[in-house]
Amino acid sequence: MSTAKKEYKRITTKSLVEMKRNGEKIAMLTAYDYTMAKIVDHAGIDIILVGDSASNVMAGHETTLPITLDQMIYHASSVVRAIERCLVVVDLPFGTYQGNSRKALESAIRIMKESGGHAVKLEGGEEIAESVSRILTAGIPVMGHLGLTPQSIYKFGTYTVRAKKEAEANQLKKDAKLLEKLGCFGIVLEKVPAKLAKEVAESINIPVIGIGAGNGVDGQVLVIHDMLGMTHEFNPRFLRRYLDLYTEMNGAFKNYIGDVKSGNFPSDEEQY
Repeated sequence: MSTAKKEYKRITTKSLVEMKRNGEKIAMLTAYDYTMAKIVDHAGIDIILVGDSASNVMAGHETTLPITLDQMIYHASSVVRAIERCLVVVDLPFGTYQGNSRKALESAIRIMKESGGHAVKLEGGEEIAESVSRILTAGIPVMGHLGLTPQSIYKFGTYTVRAKKEAEANQLKKDAKLLEKLGCFGIVLEKVPAKLAKEVAESINIPVIGIGAGNGVDGQVLVIHDMLGMTHEFNPRFLRRYLDLYTEMNGAFKNYIGDVKSGNFPSDEEQY
C-alpha cells in the first residue's frame, strides 16, 4: 500500500526522518549565495548544503581544505537569507573540529549564531565521535559524512571509490551505526559501492543521502555547479548534468560583447 506524499511547509530534521520512514526520497543540492539559494528553495528542494565545495567552485582551490570558518559563515548567511522552506546544512571546514571537541563545539556555535544555519555536517566516523557528541549536547543538529571524505584527500591520495575492500566496508557500516547512536539526524555517503550504500541505508533509521552511492539510499545530493553544467572539466560517473550552462552562458557573453562592440546595445528603446 503506497503512502501519500506529505506536504511540508518547512523541512526539519524530523521531516527528513519521516520522509525516510514513508519511502519518500530526499533531494539535496549545494548552494553558496543568496540568488542561487532562492531559486533552489523555490523549486522545492528539501536540503541545501552549504558545502566546503565552495572552496573549489567559488574560490578556485584544488581541494576543500583552504576554506575558512569565516568564509563558510559568509556563504551560509547568504543562503539562509534566501530560503523559506528547505533545511540548511553547513559544512564545518577542515581544521575546525578534528582532534579537538571543544573547538568543534565553538565552531558549530559560530555557524549557528552568525549564519542562522539549521545544522552542521562533519566528515568521519569514530575518530570524530567526541566532537559529534559535544556539538549535539548543545542542541545543534549534526549530519555525518562517510565514504570518500574530501577533507582527508591527502590521506587517501585519490578521489577513487571507497570501501571496496571488506575491512573498510565493515568499518563504514560500524561508523554509520555509531553516528546514528550518537544522535546524528542523517548521513551523506560519498562514492561507495551501491550495494554497500543500500545495506547501510537499510541498517539504520536515519536518512542516508548519496553522492556516487547508487539508488538504494534515501536521497541524493549533487554540487549545483556540476549538475547545471557550469563546470565542464569534472566528469565522474555519478554526475548527471541537467543543463549545459557553460555553453549557454558562453554564448550569451559572446552575444553581449558583440552587441557592445558594434554599438547595438543599448538600443533606442533601452535608453532614457
